[in-house]
Amino acid sequence: MKISVNWLKDYIDFRGTTEELDKLLTNTGLEVEGVERTDSVPGGLQGLVIGEVLTCEKHPNADRLNVTTVDVGEDEPYAIVCGAPNVAVGQKVVVALPGTMLYPTDGEPFKIKKGKIRGEVSNGMICAEDEIGLGKGHDGIMVLEGDVAPGTDARAYFNPEREETLEIGLTPNRADAASHIGVARDLVALSKINPELGNLMVKWPDVSSFEEGPKTDKIKLSVEDTDACPRYCGILLENVKVEESPEWLKKKLISIGLSPINNVVDITNFVLHEMGQPLHAFDAGKIGTGEVKVKCLPNGTKFVTLDGEERELHGEDLMICDGDSPMCIAGVLGGLNSGVSGETTSVFLESAYFKPVSVRKTAKRHGLNTDASFRFERGIDPEITVYALKRAALLIQELAGGVTASPILEHYPNKLEGFEVTLNLDRLNALAGTTIEPEVVEAILEGLDIKIVSKNNRTIGLAVPAYRVDVQREADVIEEVLRIYGFDNIPLPDKMAISITHSDEVNRDSLVNRVSDYLVSKGFLEGMSNSQTKREHYENHFAFKPEAAVEMLNPLSREYTVMRQSFIHNAMAAVAYNGNRQYNDIKLFEFGKTYVKYSGGTDEHFKLALTVTGDLLPESWRMPDEAADFYFLKGILEGLLTHLGISLKALTLKDEVPAYFDSGLTLKLGKQELGYLGKVNTGMTKEYGARSEVFFAELSMELLIQHSGTRKITHKPVPKFPKVRRDLALLLPADVKFDALEKTAYQTEKGLLKEVNLFDVYTGKNLPEGMKSYAMSFVLRDENKTLTDKHVDKVMEKLFKRFQTEYKAELRA
Repeated sequence: MKISVNWLKDYIDFRGTTEELDKLLTNTGLEVEGVERTDSVPGGLQGLVIGEVLTCEKHPNADRLNVTTVDVGEDEPYAIVCGAPNVAVGQKVVVALPGTMLYPTDGEPFKIKKGKIRGEVSNGMICAEDEIGLGKGHDGIMVLEGDVAPGTDARAYFNPEREETLEIGLTPNRADAASHIGVARDLVALSKINPELGNLMVKWPDVSSFEEGPKTDKIKLSVEDTDACPRYCGILLENVKVEESPEWLKKKLISIGLSPINNVVDITNFVLHEMGQPLHAFDAGKIGTGEVKVKCLPNGTKFVTLDGEERELHGEDLMICDGDSPMCIAGVLGGLNSGVSGETTSVFLESAYFKPVSVRKTAKRHGLNTDASFRFERGIDPEITVYALKRAALLIQELAGGVTASPILEHYPNKLEGFEVTLNLDRLNALAGTTIEPEVVEAILEGLDIKIVSKNNRTIGLAVPAYRVDVQREADVIEEVLRIYGFDNIPLPDKMAISITHSDEVNRDSLVNRVSDYLVSKGFLEGMSNSQTKREHYENHFAFKPEAAVEMLNPLSREYTVMRQSFIHNAMAAVAYNGNRQYNDIKLFEFGKTYVKYSGGTDEHFKLALTVTGDLLPESWRMPDEAADFYFLKGILEGLLTHLGISLKALTLKDEVPAYFDSGLTLKLGKQELGYLGKVNTGMTKEYGARSEVFFAELSMELLIQHSGTRKITHKPVPKFPKVRRDLALLLPADVKFDALEKTAYQTEKGLLKEVNLFDVYTGKNLPEGMKSYAMSFVLRDENKTLTDKHVDKVMEKLFKRFQTEYKAELRA
């Protein structure tokens, strides 16, 4: 949410700097995420000073140039060559000193430098108005009136407007602060306990001059759904002239990122951001029946909204209708054919309170998020409805010549009350960890517009206004008091008592942190993605079952309607997103849940996903590029299991993998499936526009937690006797795998064999068809004596014969 500092000061007499305002608001919970500064004059006249021309003589080498000396408030005057015909001694002028960046009215910015012009030194520039963005005149230099001292900053002389806009990260519970007056109210509360701010008060716009129009039959009001619309107000204005808004109004809207449209629409937007009440202006001439009805229409009714899109209405969508014809989705978006245009001469102005749940469901059903729905969804002030209507009507009279042609039409059968809360001061102090004096608490409550209706010993009875929808419990009141009192004002104790507990169970959070630390140490970055995703991922891909998708009853939008069954689409979307921004070397990990529906219900599984693509190391002259591959990711997973204390001997591998892999492995711990890893198939990498092969793994964190620490660590003394290494080059059938040879070797020689390794694989030329070559190393050691060649040869012969018998191995020369 954007708040203009200048606009904010229209409602509150805050005299501090923007930096002070930033700090105050952030400390109250209205976190200022950034400050955007724009100048009415480009460059803000930075580097320009006022000078006085002391001398002016013709340039010896140019007829149209003059050589001047100018006093700019420094010890020595500046020599400046000037080509303006009107330069003369005694003039007060605007001077751009060397190093100043100028922003002309027309043309590109340029920098002033020291130099020589036709042989004469020139240390600056005497400026015309178009050269500094103050106008379009270029007949000569600007000559200033009045007595102004040389060296005066041009910004102080011209006083150009600087617009500063705060970007506030408004939390969902603070609907009351979704306007300039809403933010001003927090400053008022702060001033009650901060004397340096003064006794601040909100200066509400004056609507006392508003007068209702005569009774008329031109427009009637009927509210059929009083539950979804507890309060509805409207008024008819005639003789309206729709045209461009005045400059002051356009500047207000532009300062917070809105585009001006016309005076009537701009007024409704202005009042919305002024006091938080959404308004809507209908072209009254297009209300054919003369009756405005607030009701729901039959399911499937077609309606074209202001964005030109035809939408199919739901039976529970609250609509503003012309009789039985829809004109507007209540609280969300107007219709294409009922809005104000250049031909509009009469306006029906709406100001209403719609039930938050109704607006929220409607907005999400249609995938719409507007400034109005943002506020209605969270809950606005039901007591401000008529006031805002009067404010907007007066502005339409002032800026568009409108005349009120009806009384205020209002439907408000049951007043919406505020909230009654009891505050226990002892409970407040216990939660705060300090003692806050009762008079301070009462001052804060007064500033927050929370009325004290009773006092009894250490309890206070409170009446909370209806617009504070986030303050309905004692805990909410305590939070309000503390955020205004200031969390920084609560002292830390000298001692903190902590109870240390022990549990044999694995702490899930600690294990997640261990996994994160390990992967980060290997160059991975953590990613976070939405667990809600597109239905098309599961309907259009043979690797998934559409019927297993868990559907959202209240989806965020039409795109995110189901819960993910796997991280694969999140991973590929991350690869595509980064690749489109020239980040092609990616190592990511992510924790989260996957969701699957069964006939008996749904299942959630806590998973870890890893994604690798591109080069493993940054580009460097010191080493060749090395692309990520399957074995890199497999090594990372094996290292992770070892790091978590899980024995690799408990791990079994199978070739069966999901269909979105070209190749890969399924990992099992005992009889339980741990997960899988592999190379993402070519079709999916092309679908997402990946620039290189993508390798992906998904593991069950639940199993990692269950099995972590199960590997027993044993300690042995350093061997007294040396090891012996022997190599075998074997010719084998292509379907024989290394892990089978490794297991067979350990089974054949259980005592002396310590290590088995595969250090070379060859297939292709000079080998028989269907065969491959493995070069394997075997490390032998006897714990009690030094091995002899004869003993080693006997072991190697026994190993080869076993390979020969079981795998048809041959020695390769």
